Amino acid sequence: MRFAYHRIDSPLGTILAVTGNAALHALDFHDHLDRMHKLLQAHYGAVELIEAHDGLGLRARLARYFDRDFDAFAGLPLHTNGTPFQKAVWTRLLAIPPGTTATYGEIARELADVSASRAVGLANGSNPIAIVVPCHRVIGANGKLTGYGGGLHRKEWLLRHEGVLL
Repeated sequence: MRFAYHRIDSPLGTILAVTGNAALHALDFHDHLDRMHKLLQAHYGAVELIEAHDGLGLRARLARYFDRDFDAFAGLPLHTNGTPFQKAVWTRLLAIPPGTTATYGEIARELADVSASRAVGLANGSNPIAIVVPCHRVIGANGKLTGYGGGLHRKEWLLRHEGVLL
């Protein structure tokens, strides 16, 4: 499968966005390119990335987000492949408002399986669209920051940027 990719500067370093068929398929940080490739391959099989024009206006949307316009991604077409459970978790992530957090256990309970906290964590970690699908807003039951594919320093920065008091 062929996708377009774009490099976008941000306060957290260069971001790579992967698009195709007028939708965003992946967004990650440049120093996690291997992780992004693995997620794309897991979800789509063999992929080819071709540098191209930012047809979805992602550069402008990300600039607005980093200027604290937390509605910058509204209406952005997203496309993710994954299991039905992963998709349910990613959909739930989109419902976490900026400036708030949820725990893995809370999401598991909302998805009707109180014992699925670990599965929620794995699905959260497989989210291919960082920032836009806000996996950074999920924290441990004790209120501590736990894993983030882009690094805990970025997770902390994003939460503080959105007004979460840590």
